[in-house]
Amino acid sequence: MNTLAVELNKTLEETVIFRLLSDFGKRFYFPKGIVSQSAEAKKYATRFNATIGMATLGGKPMHLNSLKELIPGLPPEQIFSYAPTPGNPQLRELWLDEMIRKNPSLAGQDTSLPLVVSGLTHGISVLADLFAGPGDCVLIPDMFWGNYSLIFEQRNRASISTFPFFNPQAGLNIEGLKDALNRVTGGKVIIMLNFPNNPTGYSPTEWEARALIQLLKEQAQKGLNILCVADDAYFGLFYEKETHKESLFASLASLHENILAVKVDGATKEELVWGFRVGFLTFASLNIKTGEYDALDRKVMGAVRASISNSNNLTQNLLLRAMQSPDYREEKKAALAILKERYFKVKEIIARLSPGSKLEPLPFNSGYFMTFSFGGSSTEKLRKKLLMEQGIGTISIQDRYLRVAYSSVDLHHLEELFEIIFKTAE
Repeated sequence: MNTLAVELNKTLEETVIFRLLSDFGKRFYFPKGIVSQSAEAKKYATRFNATIGMATLGGKPMHLNSLKELIPGLPPEQIFSYAPTPGNPQLRELWLDEMIRKNPSLAGQDTSLPLVVSGLTHGISVLADLFAGPGDCVLIPDMFWGNYSLIFEQRNRASISTFPFFNPQAGLNIEGLKDALNRVTGGKVIIMLNFPNNPTGYSPTEWEARALIQLLKEQAQKGLNILCVADDAYFGLFYEKETHKESLFASLASLHENILAVKVDGATKEELVWGFRVGFLTFASLNIKTGEYDALDRKVMGAVRASISNSNNLTQNLLLRAMQSPDYREEKKAALAILKERYFKVKEIIARLSPGSKLEPLPFNSGYFMTFSFGGSSTEKLRKKLLMEQGIGTISIQDRYLRVAYSSVDLHHLEELFEIIFKTAE
């Protein structure tokens, strides 16, 4: 094992971080190579910097004016240069500030500084590399984003175990999670907490959130080492008063020394920039020291360096400028209002059309989606019929459920959309 990895492991060996690391995670480190030496030279090379593989002219990145003209508001170094491996430092600080503003209970709690990754998918993949491997259990409700299977099972050869998302009372199945946790062996588990959920569009109520957190604390007190991943891809898209409005990360951050909480989030949905591919990883656990967070960060940076080198510099700087705009928060409020209006329209339509139908809506209260349970033979057949005969695209899941992204349909088209879906299902 590389001596740098050994040093990082020694720093972490008394923490839950080390107990959760996969073999890959224990081997990984950030090398003192070109990137590290170039960063050092950027600070101290006052005469000439001949380190990094970039072409410059007059101290600025060489570039094509035909490209520069498309982005007049940014200087060349914010467009064409490499970004630091952990991300733009100003953006990282601002993202943490916004995280605390949106999750007030985080104030005063120790967390790592968010690290930039190339979107949430990349962030989850990095987590899987560092913490999941053969024999590890990844616990997920049975309604989950399909990419989890590709990342954890196929890429990292961990085992996904599921439990029913909803209980018989149409609420979050806390008892089902408890039963699943009681079946975990080996003293380690990874739990994916995706709210608002894809595909159901459900987020826990205040009571459900408290019960979930209490359950995880009880399991940690029994000695179970838990990596709790708050997949906050759709964070902030909450439409009902009783819905828990903070990320579960805020409640997990200092919950127990056997719990490592991770917030994986990003600009994708929160800032309406799906193609920017700017995400963040933030870690927190009880009694973790600054040096231990730094050691974990070095492992994450190594995983980023070994996969994509660094995240997009241009989109990080565009995002930073937008977040610094005086109009930023008002623009976000306006976007949320549009989605909220669509949500309530969909609720009204479904309440009117679903009684007696083969399509039964699953509970939903947030996010982009709602999902039907289908009482017919096959949602894949229904999906194809909608697509080929009606020109309507939907998503079939497990051949039992049909997901509809009302986020991508204008308000005045929603009535027509759902009338056709219900009619076709019959």
